[in-house]
Amino acid sequence: MSSENIVELTEENFDSAVLRSPKPVLVDFWAEWCGPCRMVAPVLDEIADQNEGVQIAKLNVDENQDLAMKYGVSSIPTFILFKGGEVADRMLGAMPKTAFESFISKNA
Repeated sequence: MSSENIVELTEENFDSAVLRSPKPVLVDFWAEWCGPCRMVAPVLDEIADQNEGVQIAKLNVDENQDLAMKYGVSSIPTFILFKGGEVADRMLGAMPKTAFESFISKNA
């Protein structure tokens, strides 16, 4: 991961980093072997560095299968925006930066 503004999520820190976050959190459900996941990584790095209003976080579904199942993630990449500890919206698949920006501004 190149941006230090992206939080790496685990079962242990999900509650504090996402559900109790004071600002909206865009969670990228991804895996190492997923080509489209790797394609969007630089886009998410840019957004994390440029957008103070939302926290970007990544959750490896292979290492955190219970969380992926809890949030109904059946294909990756899946992006879920959490706001006030609740799921505000979700988006599937690799998208261009403009799609992420409009998704965030629509929900955050």
